[in-house]
Amino acid sequence: MNDRPKPGSKADRDALRHDMAAAGCAVADIAIEMRARYRMRPREAWRHAHGWTLQEAADRFTQASSERAGQIVAADASLVGKWEKWPGPSSRRPTLPVLLAMSDAFACRVEDLLDLDDRRALPDADLRILRRPEPARNSSAVVLPPPSERAEPTGSELVRLAADESATWAQWVEASNVGDIALEQLMADIRALASDYLTSDPIPLFVRTRALRDRVFALLEGHQYPRQSADLYMAAGYLCGLLAWMSSDLGHLRDADTQGRTASLCAELSGHKDVRAWVLSTRSKVAFWGGRLRDAITYARRGADCRSTGTVPVMLACQEADAWSQLGAEDEALAALARAVEARDTLSGEDDIGGIFSCAPARQQNYAAAVQLRVGRANDALCAAEQALALLASQPVRAYGTEAQIHISKAAAHLGVGEAEGAFEALAPVLALPPGHRLAPVTRRLGELPLDAARPHSSGRAAIGLRAAIEDFCLDSAPRHLALSPGEGSA
Repeated sequence: MNDRPKPGSKADRDALRHDMAAAGCAVADIAIEMRARYRMRPREAWRHAHGWTLQEAADRFTQASSERAGQIVAADASLVGKWEKWPGPSSRRPTLPVLLAMSDAFACRVEDLLDLDDRRALPDADLRILRRPEPARNSSAVVLPPPSERAEPTGSELVRLAADESATWAQWVEASNVGDIALEQLMADIRALASDYLTSDPIPLFVRTRALRDRVFALLEGHQYPRQSADLYMAAGYLCGLLAWMSSDLGHLRDADTQGRTASLCAELSGHKDVRAWVLSTRSKVAFWGGRLRDAITYARRGADCRSTGTVPVMLACQEADAWSQLGAEDEALAALARAVEARDTLSGEDDIGGIFSCAPARQQNYAAAVQLRVGRANDALCAAEQALALLASQPVRAYGTEAQIHISKAAAHLGVGEAEGAFEALAPVLALPPGHRLAPVTRRLGELPLDAARPHSSGRAAIGLRAAIEDFCLDSAPRHLALSPGEGSA
């Protein structure tokens, strides 16, 4: 049986690289052999000589370019593939900063990355710059000699040079460090993070969200079409909004506010009304838990003025009602709840992101229950909490944070109508949450339960036992674990 790999396959290329390395061949020799044997373009041959995938090469190019002042290249796998194919069809010309980043990453000369076809297709201005000695790595790579050292062109040469310069500039304008497929993937990744956050531990999700935000920031430091820049700013707005939401749930309200300000900037630069509205919703949430109730109302109203699509108008009205009820303003709180119902009845469009950036009916009823409690309507609160749990049970994804808060509202409503046993029963699912799911809003709301109201209707021992269970719950929570984790502030 023939176990030899298929010629040109990854296994065949890997075997060639390993055999040549074992024989003492340099990477340059392996690249030459790759070009000859597999008819590769020079840049592709150098990548395979190193054994890198397209994404690994993209990461290394980006890192290498960061060491050259003013020449940051934000690469991705799609771009690397297009740079390798140039000047063939469906390709993209690598700019001088890209070629320099490649040469640094591959540890070769720029000339090694270009063949005759490349040189014929490069603008004359680029070729003239490449013929000059390369400047130091920490200086700007594309620097023309001082005017005193240049011979000014005349006649037809002047006309041709002006045309070359305009063509070079046009190619730079046309070039982009991000493609439509990459942008589509970014949004898919954001939707996955926003959805996963409803059911997963927050800290691993925070790490993933931060990494994706850094990728978007790096791309924004590069060059792309204006519409692509707007899409990247939109992605950055959602990601910073997610980090703000998570930071708040982990008890870091000041850091959440910082993320919110950056999210607001990105949302404004994107010009996208939906991300602007969701960022304002996030900032309203952070302000509410930080005790800045007037700010929470202001952010919610500003978000409503965005006239956005999807369920964010419902969410913003609920948040405004939440803040008014905390201030004791019953009429304003109930009016805001009524606007949430109206917004639900007149929804237009769908949520672009979903997950945490969506307000399902169960989430709306969770807010209604909390508001009714604060304005002294325990029976209405109990009805809203039971309706919220019924709605949540019918959803394919059950958000543990929302479900926990509904149970707390139900327990508080039972206490409000003198049903202590019902309160203890409602809290059982909350107290069973694993430590990683015990977020700051849940621990805060547990701490606010009027347990003293249970004493006339149950044994003092039962109330004391419940209080102790709540204290243990809060001590073994996600914010508490994060605060006690080693290396805080070292990242």
